[in-house]
Amino acid sequence: MGRLQVSGNSIYGMNNAKTVGLLGILTALLFWIGYYLPGGGGLGTAIAFAAIFNFIAYFFSDKMALMATGARPVTEEQLPDVYSIMRRLTTATNMPMPRIYVIDSPQPNAFATGRNPRKAAVAVTTGILGMLDHDELEGVLAHELAHVRNRDILISSIAAMLGAAISILMRMTMWGGGRSSDRDNPLGAIGFLVSLIIAPLAAMLIRFAISRTREFQADHTGAEITGRPLKLASALEKISAGASRIPMQVDPAHSQLFIENPLKALRGGGVARMFSTHPPTEERIQRLRDMAQGITR
Repeated sequence: MGRLQVSGNSIYGMNNAKTVGLLGILTALLFWIGYYLPGGGGLGTAIAFAAIFNFIAYFFSDKMALMATGARPVTEEQLPDVYSIMRRLTTATNMPMPRIYVIDSPQPNAFATGRNPRKAAVAVTTGILGMLDHDELEGVLAHELAHVRNRDILISSIAAMLGAAISILMRMTMWGGGRSSDRDNPLGAIGFLVSLIIAPLAAMLIRFAISRTREFQADHTGAEITGRPLKLASALEKISAGASRIPMQVDPAHSQLFIENPLKALRGGGVARMFSTHPPTEERIQRLRDMAQGITR
């Protein structure tokens, strides 16, 4: 299996720095909301919520994702091509073999889950198996393996749980009416009202931005693993077209795990970029084509 001789260190570093910065902002939002909780324990409550939700994300996100998508485990006898490709990829990257699952859906799609390489699972739809050729499927599986290698599932789970904690704290704050000192202070009251509107929206946009960043990184890492970025570009083109016309019923909370938004056919493609969990397919394809020509950005 050929390898593309393109250095991705600068891209990897920039994407990781962006992700860390976005997670930092998300955590700051959590503490900001905690400040407005009634009583004097707002910050402590926020920290406790962050710890509880991150614990849940770390240990149970893979099981929840597999159950929510209806993925079922398959043996090597049932999917020999997928196992064969994944075994070559894991050998090349010195990674453990993930568990393989299949989702009975005509929509072409795939996702990876698991908090670390030893606990990883990769799920593919029946639709993607019938649509892609061997090399395109290899590109998709390398993309999913890249998510595992880059710890993207853990990062996305933490971001999602932080967002959920912010939503819960917002409801608690609304029920309690905020801190009494802020209710008596006009400026504090304004800050409280602004936080009710801005914080949940900001948390959602940050989670989506993290998801888009990690998709770009997985494209790049996956293409480096196979050495064939144009095959992944071809696969993305087919998957995007299929996802646009073939609906798939998936919990929106898990849609960001997939290589393409599985709700695309239900919601249409006109959603503004900042409200999307996935980067524009055209931009992903262009980056892969640039990568094939030795252009990094």
